[in-house]
Amino acid sequence: MGMKKQLSMGLMSVALGVTLIGGGTYAYFSTSATSNNTFAAGTLDLAVEPTAVIDIGDLKPGDSVIRDFELQNNGSLDMEKVFLQSEYHVIDAKGDNTDDFGKHIEVEFLYNADKLDEVIYKTTLDKLKDMSPEAVNKHIFYPSFGEKGLEAGSRDDLVVKFNFVDNGEDQNQFQGDSLQLKWTFQAQQTAGEEK
Repeated sequence: MGMKKQLSMGLMSVALGVTLIGGGTYAYFSTSATSNNTFAAGTLDLAVEPTAVIDIGDLKPGDSVIRDFELQNNGSLDMEKVFLQSEYHVIDAKGDNTDDFGKHIEVEFLYNADKLDEVIYKTTLDKLKDMSPEAVNKHIFYPSFGEKGLEAGSRDDLVVKFNFVDNGEDQNQFQGDSLQLKWTFQAQQTAGEEK
């Protein structure tokens, strides 16, 4: 055989081999399936009603005021913990204060409107302002909500009693003063779980 014939036979063998290999890759069964998935996040929506818990004037030492408000979980997820951040600003009418007006306003968190004598926790505004969120939850909201927290779609009534403490001393420096109190409520979801 001549060189040209050998080369031609070699090329034809290669072409035949490639054809057989190429044809072999399409000689199996196959199937496919598609899965469409959705992840939707739940919502936390904490509301307080009414938004102004207290608005009162002409207080004197020894006065007390009881107010109730409602915490609402308007979201789709349960709330394990509720935190309260307390801030206040004192407006010193005469500029003669030597003490913090917030130290003289006592706050009693009560169980509910039917049991006004059962105190959950008692402190003063100045101490409440300095409490950590975890301490507030532990002392104020946990006794009210318990292990279940604030479940989705539920509401819980809270009652607060504010006392202008009469300490038996001269409190004239607070005459005409006002205290602007801001409470910010925050909620935390329950722990994640297998769905």
